[in-house]
Amino acid sequence: MKKYSRSFFNQPTVQVAQELLGQVLAFQDHRGIITETEAYCGFDDPASHAARGETPRTKIMFGKPGYAYVYLIYGMYHCLNFVTEKPGYPATVLIRGIQLLNGSKKHLDGPGKLCRELGITKEHNGSDIVNGCDFQVLETQDKPSFIQTPRIGIKVGLDKFWRFKVS
Repeated sequence: MKKYSRSFFNQPTVQVAQELLGQVLAFQDHRGIITETEAYCGFDDPASHAARGETPRTKIMFGKPGYAYVYLIYGMYHCLNFVTEKPGYPATVLIRGIQLLNGSKKHLDGPGKLCRELGITKEHNGSDIVNGCDFQVLETQDKPSFIQTPRIGIKVGLDKFWRFKVS
């Protein structure tokens, strides 16, 4: 399997969120098939952390595509996102679920569970997922069918059907 290039992440966020389904997330010694994603796009997406502009927390979202944006929610759960689109335009794909490829085939269905199980923390914020050591996204030939729904766990932006889950 080959790694995705930076140009893959420099595409429309909704497209990247859909195309990541069925691909392999590699983090250190862990491997898993991506089964669920959500897209967060631009300044006028009220559910995006960037809706209020650039802050120290969101700075990575405004950078080059192909980097990890990891943050803490509720003071206890880390969430892994991949920065997409061109620098200056804040957009990310939240990785909501993976099916581990170890002997257990464990399904990590939720961004907090995923990060806890893999050991992803805010220390990984800003990691290069194209040329770095910790993260990689590996291309498979699998293009699974998926359902498209409103995003979950948010209170605004529910009109956007930007959650994608392998069916």
